[in-house]
Amino acid sequence: MTSSQAAPAAVKILIAGGFGVGKTTLVGAVSEVAPLRTEEFLTKASVGVDDLAGVGQKDTTTVALDFGRITVSPELVVYLFGTPGQERFWFMWNDLVNGALGGVVIADTRRLETSFASIDFFESRDIPFVVAINCFHGHNTRTADEVRAALDLDPHVPLLVGDVRERTFGRDVLLALVEHLMSLPVAAGTR
Repeated sequence: MTSSQAAPAAVKILIAGGFGVGKTTLVGAVSEVAPLRTEEFLTKASVGVDDLAGVGQKDTTTVALDFGRITVSPELVVYLFGTPGQERFWFMWNDLVNGALGGVVIADTRRLETSFASIDFFESRDIPFVVAINCFHGHNTRTADEVRAALDLDPHVPLLVGDVRERTFGRDVLLALVEHLMSLPVAAGTR
């Protein structure tokens, strides 16, 4: 970059959800660079502290954040920050959310209750978000309407269903967030 070139504008998106829903996987699927991951092995110390119900053979967990990048154009870069899902690490969300334009809540239909904290987090801060239902290995136990009702989502919150391992689904989720952000009214004095 020469001194006459301006640095690209940066957009920050937070990826949230419960433990084991696919946050790390989504960041890795869409990032153009090898994502920064703070994965650590689950240990016996977490027994009784972390709820492992419904997470199968998961043996690692994010302890700080996941980070990925997407260059949209020379003028625009999107930074993805994946939150840790375990309750004992939720304090980090308050730092990770600073400067976020919007968020993605990843949900698992087998454990929808793990989505409530993320939805409440974004709603309480007036941060626009979309919900991505992660269908692990193509399994989905509920319809989109059932999930919307169970999560008590406002009708304007976009909800997508797919597999976060697929780059195209991750792209579609992020595009839905951008479209959602663009559809919101602009507050007076923000332009």
